[in-house]
Amino acid sequence: MTLLDELKAAREKGVAIGHFNFSDLSVLYGVATAARAQNVPVIVGVSEDERAYTGVYEAAALVKAIAARYNQRLYINADHTHIFEDAIAAAKAGFDSVVYDRSDLPLQKNIEETSRAVRELKAINPDIYVEGEIGNIGSGSEVHETVPENLDLSTVEEALEFVRATGVDGLAPAVGNMHGILHSMAEGKERKHLNLQRIAEIAKAVQMPMTLHGGSDTDENDLRAAIKEGITIVHISTEIRLIWRKALEAQMSVYKNEIAPHKLFKPVQDAITAAVESKLRIFTFSK
Repeated sequence: MTLLDELKAAREKGVAIGHFNFSDLSVLYGVATAARAQNVPVIVGVSEDERAYTGVYEAAALVKAIAARYNQRLYINADHTHIFEDAIAAAKAGFDSVVYDRSDLPLQKNIEETSRAVRELKAINPDIYVEGEIGNIGSGSEVHETVPENLDLSTVEEALEFVRATGVDGLAPAVGNMHGILHSMAEGKERKHLNLQRIAEIAKAVQMPMTLHGGSDTDENDLRAAIKEGITIVHISTEIRLIWRKALEAQMSVYKNEIAPHKLFKPVQDAITAAVESKLRIFTFSK
């Protein structure tokens, strides 16, 4: 079963597939374990920076090995790829999908570059899922002091023009979402909210899988409503990074003299698993 097949099935069921970024084994194993426990498909992502650390072929090989060992529906995505050559490298390494993100460009230039990427990636692997992005939701999976400037909402007209001209398999629009979180969110004082009407309008127009980037610390009711309106993939990164760091700091504060990484990181993996299970239940409306 390809990722395209999984997304078609998710749309028919009215649920979403979770996407979680990783750059170390504790997060990768934590995400995979959580998805196996719930018997649901899951996507693990590695951005350009993360792939520079893990290695492109190495990351793909790890994910494929876990999927094969457990007969698990585990897919790997080249997240937020801005450089054409990096997108090609990911496809050749066996990635299931590529987010080719040129949303920093004017719409017509974004269309031109994304169209080229779709053609070349599909020539390497016709089943690869290629996602394009429009609008501005900020950058960086981190904790921000203030809301990034110039955030906007994608319009239905932009979305239609983009998907018709590029031939992408899926679309990531700006619908009130934001990369990273604010300090107030990290402290549990605030949650992100989405423009549900715009999600519904774009989903009705494009009739294809839609991705919510920057899903960390989004209000749970908004997430459920967004999925019902047409969101098919939800990206969570910053929340997972915070859990990773806090869990590791807790381990190191208790076991000050421990130098064996596997002893420190196993509880970190367990913390990731618990967090991902919670998110997956939201995406599939399970209790």
